[in-house]
Amino acid sequence: MGFAHKIESSGMENIEIMGLVAAVLTTYSIVPQVHKTWRNKSTKDISLTMYLAMFLGVVLWLIYGIYHDSVPMILANFITAVLLFIMIVLKLKYK
Repeated sequence: MGFAHKIESSGMENIEIMGLVAAVLTTYSIVPQVHKTWRNKSTKDISLTMYLAMFLGVVLWLIYGIYHDSVPMILANFITAVLLFIMIVLKLKYK
């Protein structure tokens, strides 16, 4: 029995749960940087270009998730886009 068959036979519920866990972990990974930047009011070592590129990519993933009606993708990418937008604003504010 191959991996793909195991996924098919277990139903999409497990895949959706895995997607939600991945979404929570990857979205949360930005929170410590937002918190540190907010607290220290310093963005000296943060690349604006990286955050702009990441924001654009996440917005595109959000659109993709909406198109495919994928709740994990929509939630994760919406929250991540908000966090990245906050980082971009902080970067511009604390240059």
